[in-house]
Amino acid sequence: MSTRALLRAFQITHRGGVSEDFKADLDLLRHKDLDLSVRLGALLAFDALLINTGINPIAASPGAPLSLDAASRPVETIVTMAGILLVAVSAAITVRAITIGEEFSDEGIENDPAAITRRLFAAFCVSVDAQRVLLDRATRYTLAGGGVIALTFAWILAEKIL
Repeated sequence: MSTRALLRAFQITHRGGVSEDFKADLDLLRHKDLDLSVRLGALLAFDALLINTGINPIAASPGAPLSLDAASRPVETIVTMAGILLVAVSAAITVRAITIGEEFSDEGIENDPAAITRRLFAAFCVSVDAQRVLLDRATRYTLAGGGVIALTFAWILAEKIL
């Protein structure tokens, strides 16, 4: 649906004025959407930090406390890369969640403001629910990847100390 058609449908819902109930419902959905947007943005930033942190042992100068020589320690390198991959999957899921929009059509109900309103709210609810599901999934990948990276760091340091 084009923005113009969406605006037209939205205007039809307000022919008789905007009710306080409509405003309250819309505010609830907007606040939920904003809350999810903040969480998704924070998770994406955290994923970027974890990916950078995970790459650090492989890219560090030889002799650095967390340096990892990939050629002589391939198992630790592969485990580190697995942790980075898990976090990268989380970042991809997060980006997908951020890009979800409200899909809406007023086909067949063009002259029924109440039906248009219900469909608008339904579309909003569907997008918010889909974002929440993806946020939960991405969070699990972040925790798993971060855990693998942390364990690898401990492994690298333990080998250097012992």
